[in-house]
Amino acid sequence: MIEIHDFEWTRTPKSYSYDKDRIEIITNPHTDLWQRTYYHFRNDNAPVLQMRTKDKFFSFVVKTEYASKHRFDQCGVVMYLDSENWLKASVEYENETFQHLGSVVTNHGYSDWATTAIDASVKSMWYRLSRREEDFCIECSQDGIHFSQMRVCHMWEAADEIRFGIYACSPEESSFQAVFSDMELTECKWLPHDGQKPDQIE
Repeated sequence: MIEIHDFEWTRTPKSYSYDKDRIEIITNPHTDLWQRTYYHFRNDNAPVLQMRTKDKFFSFVVKTEYASKHRFDQCGVVMYLDSENWLKASVEYENETFQHLGSVVTNHGYSDWATTAIDASVKSMWYRLSRREEDFCIECSQDGIHFSQMRVCHMWEAADEIRFGIYACSPEESSFQAVFSDMELTECKWLPHDGQKPDQIE
């Protein structure tokens, strides 16, 4: 069981509340996480709520519900080490027709963004973040039972203790309610690879 007192803020939102198993955040306008790539700007002011661990093998699950309504409104799972090394996954509102379900990985100050379009009517999403040493897997689910892989990545600065948790932000002139619940920390659900053997170093 995850306790709220296990978490700490990296930047606090203007409004938030929590009880035993539910966290609500009201986002601040003009908040975001992005580094350099394509847009050439650096945004590093989104509220992030995380816990610390040195465990090299685990999975973290969280359910998100969101009343996003403006372009780029987003909330989801995050692993924020510092301003230039982090990853996040979220549903990012685009317009009344569609949203971007995607993930961003930032290593050494450069972000990438991998997305797929989903219907704008989707207002809830589960995420599972799994760690195997310095490698990570992000999965999503609409029912909290059946998860689909979004991303496998390597984080160069995640060799020891890391911080992970949740975030919510509104990059433009907007504010919305994001609710996080059903948080769970388990043994690693991302199983060892059972295909091609690792290269042998001679």
